[in-house]
Amino acid sequence: MPPRPRPYPGRMSTAPEPSREPKPALVFDDPLDQPASDDTDRGWGERPSGDSAADLRRFLDEKPPHHL
Repeated sequence: MPPRPRPYPGRMSTAPEPSREPKPALVFDDPLDQPASDDTDRGWGERPSGDSAADLRRFLDEKPPHHL
C-alpha cells in the first residue's frame, strides 16, 4: 500500500499573536459637513493657471482633430 500523502507540506504554522493596539474610535460626525476629495478640481486634469499664451497653446494642443 502506498504511503498516504501529507495534507500540509512542511510544518503547520501557528496563529499570530493578537494585536494589543487599541482600535480606532468611531466618529459619528455628519459626513456631509466635510468636503469629499472629489469636490475639488485637483486630480481631474486641471492644471495650475498660467498666462493667456500658455492657455491658448494648451487649447490648440488638446483640440480634437474633428474641431480643426
